[in-house]
Amino acid sequence: MVSFIARRILVSVLILIAASFIMYNLAAIAGNPLQDLQSSNSPNRDQLIAARVAAQHLDVIPPLRWGIWITGVGKCVIGQCDLGTTFSNQPVAQLLPQAVGSTIQLVTFSFILAIIFGIGLGVVTALRVYSGFDYSITLVSFFLYSLPSFLMAVLLKSFIALDYNNFLVDPKIPPVSLVLIAIVVGLIIQLVVGGILKRRLVVGAISAVVTAGMLLLMQATGWFTDPSLGPVFVILFSAGIGVAMVALLAGTKNRRAWLVAGINVLVAIICYFALQGLLNVSSGATIFILAVVTVLVGLASGFFVGGHDRGLMMRIGALTAFLSAGVILLDRFMRSWIDYTQNYVSRPIATVGSETPGLTGDFWINGIDTYTHLLLPTISLLLISFASYTRYSRSGMLEVLDQDYVRTARAKGLPERTVIVRHALRNMLIPIATLVATDVGALLGGAIITERVFAISGMGSLFNSGLSITDVNPVMGYFLVIAITAIAFNFLADLAYSALDPRVRVR
Repeated sequence: MVSFIARRILVSVLILIAASFIMYNLAAIAGNPLQDLQSSNSPNRDQLIAARVAAQHLDVIPPLRWGIWITGVGKCVIGQCDLGTTFSNQPVAQLLPQAVGSTIQLVTFSFILAIIFGIGLGVVTALRVYSGFDYSITLVSFFLYSLPSFLMAVLLKSFIALDYNNFLVDPKIPPVSLVLIAIVVGLIIQLVVGGILKRRLVVGAISAVVTAGMLLLMQATGWFTDPSLGPVFVILFSAGIGVAMVALLAGTKNRRAWLVAGINVLVAIICYFALQGLLNVSSGATIFILAVVTVLVGLASGFFVGGHDRGLMMRIGALTAFLSAGVILLDRFMRSWIDYTQNYVSRPIATVGSETPGLTGDFWINGIDTYTHLLLPTISLLLISFASYTRYSRSGMLEVLDQDYVRTARAKGLPERTVIVRHALRNMLIPIATLVATDVGALLGGAIITERVFAISGMGSLFNSGLSITDVNPVMGYFLVIAITAIAFNFLADLAYSALDPRVRVR
């Protein structure tokens, strides 16, 4: 393992050096770095040109200039990074942390959600191949494939942010819209449930009626302006999480799994009522500590109750506890919504920026502000990656299900859940690991356009502003972050291979 890591680091450094040389020279010859000053009518134009030439080493040919830049990068090893300065004499090393923070925050949410929903739906469509649900997801995936990212962002701003903000002024659903929403939800649910036509019609009709009833109830109770889950739904969602974890990971006949999940659901419900006072005055550090304690409680319950299969029980306990705690946090955030909309902003779904300027609120208000600003950019990036994960997961699962070892597992009488989760899914994830590693770079690249549409000051704006005036140093700062991220995720993908496939060993 040590030799493998050492070799990978050495090769990665060499690749990074070679790629940076090519990138630096291409960026340097992409335009005239003195064009803005040469066309200026300023009386001290010559002095400004001379100052920029000296500061940016423009009197040196690009290959030698790259040598100066890479020497400064090498100083990062001893904690003295020198990535050069921008044309406005701002050190790039100081600009990068803020820009990287905004972009990573945006990309992380969309990246995780795309993996979860994309792979999940891809697996389901493979298990229900050539069904109405499969065809529907295929249609949506191809539609998202064909939609440019900038157009997706513009549509989200127009139809979600603007229209929903207008709706919140007077949250009344027109009868026609109510009927259309109910019909669409009914169609989606009947596709998910599947079965014979009669069953699908009944399920669709019931779903449509229930949806319409819930929307009318939410409208009558003012839920859209003052939302919350409340104790009933917190209990129901927590119980549902426990049932889902048992069904997916252990099977419904495993009594120990039910016991572990039940313990964690019960603890979550007790904490919901007992910790309300603490949550009201919580900070980010408090929430982090509570999250760690939550996972430890879940692991401990699985360890002491798990018996001979402690590893599986610990996973069930930790996931049940963590997700149930997430429901409690969601409820607390929702209860701060009315305070946020009445005292801080009038149009909560933001269309520009990453935060509200001058906002001074508590942890919950600041959290809502962050989420509302990230909502549309995250959805924009999510939908683009979602399509690829869905298609790759579907094709990968179909290929794995046709393998001999899957047929052998079924012939041995293993439960279908065990065949899918422990045999098929694990092997299907091997090629997906490669896709995930390469998709990180694509997401960061797509963030350039998304950040521009939503006016977010992140890596994209740093890259665009530098490239437009041939300011090479910020462009290379962007390249450095992207390259290191891509190399790191490819390294993690190699480690994931060995974890997913016992035949693969890293040496």
